[in-house]
Amino acid sequence: MKSRYEMSIEASKRVRWDIDTDVIRGRAFDLEKKYLPDALSLAGRFATLNPAERLLVSQIQGRTYANMFGLVERFIGAKILELSREHWLGDQQALEALVRFTDEELKHQALFRRLDAMMGEVMPADYRFIPQPNDVAGFVLGKPTWSVLGLTALIELFTQAHYRSSIQPDAQLSELWQDVFMFHWREEAQHAILDELEWRREDAKLAPGERDAAVDGLVELAAGVDGMLGLQAEADAEYFGRACGRKVGSHELAIVRAGLLAAYRWQYIVSGVQEPRFGAILASLTTEAQRERIGAALAPILADVGSIELRLAA
Repeated sequence: MKSRYEMSIEASKRVRWDIDTDVIRGRAFDLEKKYLPDALSLAGRFATLNPAERLLVSQIQGRTYANMFGLVERFIGAKILELSREHWLGDQQALEALVRFTDEELKHQALFRRLDAMMGEVMPADYRFIPQPNDVAGFVLGKPTWSVLGLTALIELFTQAHYRSSIQPDAQLSELWQDVFMFHWREEAQHAILDELEWRREDAKLAPGERDAAVDGLVELAAGVDGMLGLQAEADAEYFGRACGRKVGSHELAIVRAGLLAAYRWQYIVSGVQEPRFGAILASLTTEAQRERIGAALAPILADVGSIELRLAA
């Protein structure tokens, strides 16, 4: 019977794609198109804006999406490369699977850098992405491996939700972005399997006290991500105010910022927490008291996004 590592290798070979040949294909971004689907951008949060302004908000979120994934895949690739060391003189299928994982994450970073540059060619000047990838990676990688793998599993799994959000027919959604979601999902679906295998392998090493500290580390990572999202929502709201073509008052700008923060919390935290597979894995690795701590930390984020049920119970 094939191991899950072996099956992951086979899937990696089967779905592998090229940035230029398969994804970009000589295309450019069109300012008449949305860059994120409404279900992902929470378009309804921007009802006070006119259609052209809501389109701009979608495009701003798309550029931030590219930068955010370029950022998270830097620390994910570094952690997976580090974990591959534990298989060097052991399971060679596991080693190959993790090396492929790392190679694909490096390719994804290159893809999202390309997308950011392409959007920069057509969008108004002065967009700023605030978080620094190396600083964020240093913070994340300073936490216990169990905590980092928990965050990584969350990220890989929410790409599944993002892909589902992009496949509904929508003539206003950029065809290029639709392909980005599809091709990214194809490889991230395999990464999610490897995340679970490595998270469970790491969990098996821990004494109860170490696992409890690792849960605290996961809570700290969630808080760190949320803080980063708040800074970027502020920067993106200010960019909207400069780029929308009219004077935007402070009250309206605050509404835009709040909408952006809710959208980013949905995209980068809640859409992963909501994935049943993440909840099932977490429940199998933690006690009820530990899940309550995690739930309490996430409750304000969930309340801001609204109407999405948090499922962390066993």
